[in-house]
Amino acid sequence: MAGTLEKLRAGCRPDRRTLFSLGAMLFVFGNMAWGKISPGNLRCEYMENPAVVDTRAPRLSWINHASSGQERGRSQQAYRIVVSTSKEKLQKGDYDAWDSGRQNSSVSRLVHYAGAPLKSAGDYWWRVMVWDDKDRASDWSEPAYWGMGLLEPADWKARWIGVPWQGEAPRRVLSPVKYEQRQYPAPLFRKTFRAKGKITSAKAFVTGLGYFELYINGEKVGDDYLVPNFTNYTVREDIKHYGISIDNKFRGYRVMYLAYDITHMLRRGDNVAGAILGNGFYDCTTGWVCSFGSPRLLCQIEITYADNTKEMICTDETWKVKESPIVADDVFAGEVYDANKETDGWCTTSCDDADWSRAVYRNAPVGTLTANTAPTDKITEVLEPVSLKKLDNGTYEVDFGKEISGWIRFKDIKGNKGDTLDVKYICESPLGVYRYIFKGTGKESYAPRFTWYVFRKAVISGVHDLSEKNMTAEAVNTDVPIDAEFRTSNPLFNKINQIWRQSQLDNMHGGIASDCPHRERAPYTGDAQVVCTTVMHNFDAAAFYQKWIRDMRDAQNIETGYVPNGAPWQPGCGGGVPWGAAMNIMPWEFYLHYGDKKILEDNYFAMKEQVRYMLTWLTPDSTMLAQRANLNATQPNYWLNLGDWAPAFDIPSVELVHTFYLWRCADFTAKAARVMGLQDDARYYSVLAGNVKKAFNKKFYNPETRSYGDFGSNIFALVLGVPDDRYDDVVATLKHEISVKYDNHLNTGIFGTQFFFETLALNGLNDIAYNAMNQEDFPSFGNWIKQGATVTWEKWNGADSRNHPMFGGGLTWFYRILAGVNVDAERPAYEHIIIKPILDKRLPEVYYSHMTPYGEVVSEIRQTGRNLEMNVTVPVGSTATIYIPVGGNTSEVTESGISVRDSKDVRFERIQDGNCIVRVPQGKYKFKVDNQ
Repeated sequence: MAGTLEKLRAGCRPDRRTLFSLGAMLFVFGNMAWGKISPGNLRCEYMENPAVVDTRAPRLSWINHASSGQERGRSQQAYRIVVSTSKEKLQKGDYDAWDSGRQNSSVSRLVHYAGAPLKSAGDYWWRVMVWDDKDRASDWSEPAYWGMGLLEPADWKARWIGVPWQGEAPRRVLSPVKYEQRQYPAPLFRKTFRAKGKITSAKAFVTGLGYFELYINGEKVGDDYLVPNFTNYTVREDIKHYGISIDNKFRGYRVMYLAYDITHMLRRGDNVAGAILGNGFYDCTTGWVCSFGSPRLLCQIEITYADNTKEMICTDETWKVKESPIVADDVFAGEVYDANKETDGWCTTSCDDADWSRAVYRNAPVGTLTANTAPTDKITEVLEPVSLKKLDNGTYEVDFGKEISGWIRFKDIKGNKGDTLDVKYICESPLGVYRYIFKGTGKESYAPRFTWYVFRKAVISGVHDLSEKNMTAEAVNTDVPIDAEFRTSNPLFNKINQIWRQSQLDNMHGGIASDCPHRERAPYTGDAQVVCTTVMHNFDAAAFYQKWIRDMRDAQNIETGYVPNGAPWQPGCGGGVPWGAAMNIMPWEFYLHYGDKKILEDNYFAMKEQVRYMLTWLTPDSTMLAQRANLNATQPNYWLNLGDWAPAFDIPSVELVHTFYLWRCADFTAKAARVMGLQDDARYYSVLAGNVKKAFNKKFYNPETRSYGDFGSNIFALVLGVPDDRYDDVVATLKHEISVKYDNHLNTGIFGTQFFFETLALNGLNDIAYNAMNQEDFPSFGNWIKQGATVTWEKWNGADSRNHPMFGGGLTWFYRILAGVNVDAERPAYEHIIIKPILDKRLPEVYYSHMTPYGEVVSEIRQTGRNLEMNVTVPVGSTATIYIPVGGNTSEVTESGISVRDSKDVRFERIQDGNCIVRVPQGKYKFKVDNQ
């Protein structure tokens, strides 16, 4: 074979035997490569190339891809991970941090680093190769990276600094009409330093509260906005005096810091580091929140020179400070920028800072400094105007086509010195000013920094000549990527999914999801748990939820176990029992979707504590009815004890809903205990869940009406489980309730709606679920869309907020029923996929794809007349049990033209309940059902 290649290299014309030999060689090598799997999508702690990680044994994951769509049954048999302290060493094969060697294992997720001790501020590069089920080795993956944070408190040499014209304490809370009376300019910080030699690497470890932007030599560092992520930063002694008051006895406090590689931004000689601080949630003047303190900065730049010497530039009182042109900024009140107050080159060596003040030291927040291993806010979409018209009064109205959360960026606009550009964003809860004061020196450009707005349209005044080319709308939200696609032959269903996704994105800021992105901006735990499963079916949300679930654990009362209605806690957060239940529901749902046992281990104690708190509200009937009062009050506070919320007509019994969530929390805690091998706990919480279930069924069922009540009560009962002897009656009652009494419309609030559609489908009433989802009058998703909604609303009647994602909890019907894609609790993370669609003849086509921890799963269903096609993709490392709907009179079920009973790749199980059940390994499959 080598001789054949030599002849070709020498330019000799090969004879026929040589050509045959070459063809055989290419065939052999081509087939060797064709069937192999290859690792990709490398992640460290769920993040792609995270700049900062502070765990000493980060977990590494990858996804194996089949090289050909025709190959089936591929799986990983072994892996080898290698880690180096530089990319160059990695590529040369110098694995100075870790070489796992060949590990005979199918595990491709969350493999703990097990090499040399990781160093603070260190850089680590890694790659992986795998062997498939035929023992064929893959090529190395592309290199991936993670950066280490500062692992010990002593590693922080920087100190917190602020500005002398502010004190330690926050501004006092004011009425919204007085927002601007207590504003002060956002501070600028700068530090000049000299790099003494050739720089080989430089990192900045930085955070600023509430928000910060870091600059080096006049350039903004990174593409993050509204950072750091929102947490429970520090103790607030005044919290007991605000709004919905609770004990200030939180389990934990935390401040997140970021890291940036600034090597390419520095130069030999003089350099300048600078920062701008915004108030953020740390110092906010609205009554919804309680401020933590005045803004402050912490920055530590670590420089390594070519001679291996190091230097640190740390925040201290030698930094210079000055007022910025951002004369007012507030998360709720908006932002005002006066270009006449700009300091040219403020973060460059050309700036004379002789008249700048010196920074002052600030107290360190109580919160533990924690690496930001969660997505940050970024500009995720840029929209051009779809229309711009000049109104009779000289103002302009611009329309960007859909409602987003972000801001308008103006470019090359002109005005006279002192003229004020004023933007009034149009939505049902307009919030915050946006003003730009011209300096009048030519073309000017601007966008806000430290707040966001919610809008589709805006009215712009104060500028005389404006065109579409002068503006774009920038959507700003936590960068949680969409990793799924859902579509059907019903345009309304597609639109419903689309507007919910947009609403969810609009509400993601600072590593939490708010109830609404304008009026409240609050991190409600009830909204979180009711919609988290839908989020996990649509977004790559593991890193996002890992952070937010930790916030909920941090917010737990260390004495009582109570988890409040919002996390991080703000005293504007109303809610009740289903809100605190997030502490038990979300870790379990996370485990199901991502297969991460650590999320259960980290939160199990908090789960048990929340159940312990719930048990303090048991009634003599062994049901639950919470009647919590405000701190230092005796009467129950309505906003601390809600059951269901935002109903279509009315709410079910509060006691029924509270009891349902006690059962659900106990049940999920039992399941978590079982996964962790805690059998005594598993038995205890299983018995508790069983007892609560008995009490529920005894207390709330009315044998005369054969019902648990209206407004979703029967839905809750069927999810919990009703006795066999009343099951048929309850289903019949529910059928009449929805199809007749409510004329095929839903009758539920947010928590009932979460279960509404799937519960109908799983109890033989999928046609009624379809009817309810397909409505376009009140109450329905379609009614919102008919009124022009591009996002989902808070109330079915359109009252209050018109950007609320919480009703998205019910959309799991799209993915788990129509497309039929389900996780298996016994083999989570889609290691074993259950695909079991429930069809409706009115829906000829359904398509759903989702990037699972093992790769992409696809379920595509087409119904044509009496025949059905079902295309399924199962990722490498996964298997699937597929329920192929066949009806009652099936002549043949084939896969790629071969009977499923004869196929070598498909294991036929049985025909049962109108389904042909088969099991398949990795691969792409084309099933056909020919119904006679």
